[in-house]
Amino acid sequence: MIIAFSVQPTGEPSDPAVVRDLAEGSDDASVHDAVAAAVRIVRDSGLPTRTSAMFTEVEGEWDEVMEVLGRATAEAGRYGSRLSLVLKADIRPGRAGELDGKVERMESAIDRMEGR
Repeated sequence: MIIAFSVQPTGEPSDPAVVRDLAEGSDDASVHDAVAAAVRIVRDSGLPTRTSAMFTEVEGEWDEVMEVLGRATAEAGRYGSRLSLVLKADIRPGRAGELDGKVERMESAIDRMEGR
């Protein structure tokens, strides 16, 4: 399965360590800091992943993807008192390598349409 997700904390940081870090040099908690913390969790998981301007995608089996998503969401949640999570899943049992495969098939289709 592939899950595409985005997280956005709002409000004051709920984690005292984040509040302490902000007091030591940053003006405020930024969404990009929370997203970076979540993406680091995903990348450290060892699962295939891709990050764009709007979403992070992660590929694997249901249990392993959901476990990573849970940890990433919790990490981003430290940066606010509330967290918005947008999630989209492509569930295809028995398939692997679809993070790249889907894009390759789409690019091939464009090439055919353009006569390449």
